[in-house]
Amino acid sequence: MSQRAEPATELSLRGSGLTSPRSRERLIERLQLMGIANKRVLEAVRQVPRHLFVDEAFAGRAYEDTALPIGLGQTISQPYMVARMSEAILQAGTPQRVLEIGTGSGYQTSVLAHLCGRVYSLERIGSLLEQARERFKRLDIHNVSLRHADGAQGWSAHAPYDAIVVTAAPDNIPPRLLEQLAEGGRMVIPVGAQGSAQHLLMIRREQGVLTEQVLEDVAFVPLIRGALA
Repeated sequence: MSQRAEPATELSLRGSGLTSPRSRERLIERLQLMGIANKRVLEAVRQVPRHLFVDEAFAGRAYEDTALPIGLGQTISQPYMVARMSEAILQAGTPQRVLEIGTGSGYQTSVLAHLCGRVYSLERIGSLLEQARERFKRLDIHNVSLRHADGAQGWSAHAPYDAIVVTAAPDNIPPRLLEQLAEGGRMVIPVGAQGSAQHLLMIRREQGVLTEQVLEDVAFVPLIRGALA
């Protein structure tokens, strides 16, 4: 039986030393220099305690602008990429219904939860999903719904979505995700095989027509089909 998650204390939220508010401010300054301009996104990154989403061994590196391992071959995304993808889906206003593919540590999910109405997040690895669920409880985040499932299938029960954020790279865009994108909606997704060129794409549905824009070159873990315990 799992233990009940204890709420995060003010001290654990604020951090100290390399996880202190000063370290977070340096990260925010770096993101601004890299072109992140949306004030709501910067504030969400400032507010979400990234050091609570990594193993203690990596806590001192939590506010570096780098991806970090979270086990099982997965990573917590680089803060710049989290901010970049979040900023992209806000360009047309605040999405009320967002689908996230790849909960992972729950860090990107938490940033989205600060910015959007409700986040529906899928994770194929059950143990990662449960760890993320406990973090959301500690941080008192209540506008996130979680599901253990194959992300390439999406979550049709709550479709259509104003925005879809995919945090792992398929070789090609999964058709089921395109079907679940609302009129006027935006999907941000890295596409390309691991070890080859990958591109971060913005997909828009406007008057029933899908358009595609390359945002930048990226490197993501692959989107793997199926679900694991």
